[in-house]
Amino acid sequence: MRTLIKGGTVLSSSGAVEADVLVDGETIAAVTTPGMLTEADTVLDATGRYVLPGGIDAHTHMEMPFGGTFSADTFETGTRAAAFGGTTTIIDFAVQAKGTSLLSTLDKWHEKADGDCAIDYGFHMIVSDVNDATLKEMESCVDAGVSSFKMFMAYPGVFYSTDGEILRAMRKATETGSTIMMHAENGIAIDQLVAQALAEGKGDPVQHGYTRPPELEGEATSRAITLAKVTGAPLYIVHLSAAQALAAVAGARDEGQNVFAETCPQYLYLSIEDLAKPGFEGAKYVASPPLREKSHQGDLWRGLRTNDLSVVSTDHCPFCFKDQKELGRGDFSKIPNGMPGVEHRMDLLHQGVVAGEISLARWVETCSTTPARMFGLYPRKGVIAPGSDADIVLYDPKAEQTISAATHHMAVDYSAYEGLRITGAVTTVLSRGRVVVDRGEYHGSAGHGRFLSRDLCQYLN
Repeated sequence: MRTLIKGGTVLSSSGAVEADVLVDGETIAAVTTPGMLTEADTVLDATGRYVLPGGIDAHTHMEMPFGGTFSADTFETGTRAAAFGGTTTIIDFAVQAKGTSLLSTLDKWHEKADGDCAIDYGFHMIVSDVNDATLKEMESCVDAGVSSFKMFMAYPGVFYSTDGEILRAMRKATETGSTIMMHAENGIAIDQLVAQALAEGKGDPVQHGYTRPPELEGEATSRAITLAKVTGAPLYIVHLSAAQALAAVAGARDEGQNVFAETCPQYLYLSIEDLAKPGFEGAKYVASPPLREKSHQGDLWRGLRTNDLSVVSTDHCPFCFKDQKELGRGDFSKIPNGMPGVEHRMDLLHQGVVAGEISLARWVETCSTTPARMFGLYPRKGVIAPGSDADIVLYDPKAEQTISAATHHMAVDYSAYEGLRITGAVTTVLSRGRVVVDRGEYHGSAGHGRFLSRDLCQYLN
């Protein structure tokens, strides 16, 4: 099956060029001067559209257990929604429970995802129980194509690791060449602030933001960077939200340390004002780290421009407002943490292009090419080039749309961006050469997506 995509503007991390793209089966066969190729089984007219590599969302949580409930999207619904938004690969998290092994955890997550995904997928491993057996299993995970391990400086009693445990895991990461991903917030101090707020009768959702101040994200980020420097481990800071944390990352990168960071659309567009919405509406915006004051947004956009922030992911972890977020009425600490976003990441970052915050090349880089290189998928993913998987998005930069829960495809009963009018829209999505979305209609299927065994980070010094 040969598909010719003609007349479009092909985007890459180095710029834009008018070109035609020939797909043969599941891979890209050629990128040529317009008009050179004419024969194909199917021809897609991309006139007036961008042709870009499928998005890679390197931070999602499908079917994730949290606080007695599970995130609302299954691997089937979540990957279908991702496809509608131009994302053709996700990397989700297998969540180790204390007292269990990493390999049994990985098996459990394979069972959740296998046969259900509409697009290709990989796994990171959450390490919550550091011991000799776990450290040995980190080697086996790398052999199994899981080359990144997430740890938490937050959530004492659930996922929290001490500095000593983090140090041990980082040493193992140095040995294996794997990457430590860090949720960097000072959980011990945060728990005290939460207890104090509740003792004072302050239970509204906005307290979630007040009790997790940006200074405690900055402190934890600095501490994680120091531990990584001592051990020589590569470090990737997840969902960075605060200027203080960004400053720590920028300083480490300036010194040549292997430190990387991602941010998320919610930190670029939403703020603590959303957490403060009346009538418990703020619960829709409870995630950790929390939404910050708007003053942080300019720093984050600048970080994206300067590459101090390398990747934009979603931390997609949706909980329905009804029945799930409502578990925390009167006690913000019981609100399930997480927000929906996997469907709108590409569109929201395109607004940064429209507004002049980032270039077209940087849009592709932060949403596709860099995550592919960061997590050992390049050049199979993240680029439109001969031999690469034919994960391709046709994007109309002049289309207009309004984000709404009434029209999104995520299995959650609200949108964090309800009513937001945006410029640009996905028109066609190919996953390994198969058209899975075309002009708002779904042509994919559960089970099309394959597990991706990943190599090591390709940015290490």
